[in-house]
Amino acid sequence: MLFTDHRPGIFQPPLNQNHAQNRYCYMEFFVRKDSIVREIWGKSDTILFIFAGASAEFALNKAVDWLYFTGRLPADPLGRLFSTVGYARQIVFSRTEDALRAIDRMSAIHNGVEAARGSKIPDWAYRDVLFMLIDYSIRSYEVLERKLTEAEKEEVFDVFNRVGLRMNLVGLPTSYHEWLVMREQHLANDLVKSEYTADLFKQYRKHLGLVRYRRLLGAQALVTPPIVNKLLELGQQPILPPLLAAYKLSRKIRTEWILKELILPPAYKAEIRGLDVYVA
Repeated sequence: MLFTDHRPGIFQPPLNQNHAQNRYCYMEFFVRKDSIVREIWGKSDTILFIFAGASAEFALNKAVDWLYFTGRLPADPLGRLFSTVGYARQIVFSRTEDALRAIDRMSAIHNGVEAARGSKIPDWAYRDVLFMLIDYSIRSYEVLERKLTEAEKEEVFDVFNRVGLRMNLVGLPTSYHEWLVMREQHLANDLVKSEYTADLFKQYRKHLGLVRYRRLLGAQALVTPPIVNKLLELGQQPILPPLLAAYKLSRKIRTEWILKELILPPAYKAEIRGLDVYVA
């Protein structure tokens, strides 16, 4: 059971949670302005790589049928991305009270889906999604920028773990190192290649077109854990490292949008430009 102070926007986790999970209770912003999490989620590059990794793993998750129940993901995978990013942005860049309201809205949406289907989304499935956000935030930033320090990884863990606490998720880890162990367990137990996997990738190709779809597979190969890569048979693509190096160079001379114009679906270019909100 989670407890909320009578003052608006002040959320208090149970007293037995460790200090790292309690320290945000009286913060003005849910995520500090100087946090690495704001940098990760304030750049279109990293967000798109997070989406690439999550879209691969979502297709393998044993609970992916829940996403098919609403029909939103297979019908419009790119629209689903921007919907998810919208909530993430509200959480990462908002004052604490606004971020908590955004999390509560997510919980209400899930509760509505559960009521419509007449069953409950399993706790492990909720944790899987949360763990994906943590893992692909770290992996995507490290592919595009640099290796994160242990403290920065702890910070990524802390932010999304607090999201899980607010959603009343059970069985959450209490530290980054405990999360590492649980993440490996979830990857080993909760993934399977199914008819949903094949259909989702069919939808990705349909909505992206063959060329952009191939680039999605390349991005997935760069950021997914080995077990995801193996199940999807993504393999290793030797051309990707030099392409990534060229892209990083283009960012330094501020010509990266020439490349983005070539790889992004025209209908979503404005939305993707709008993802760049981080100011150092």
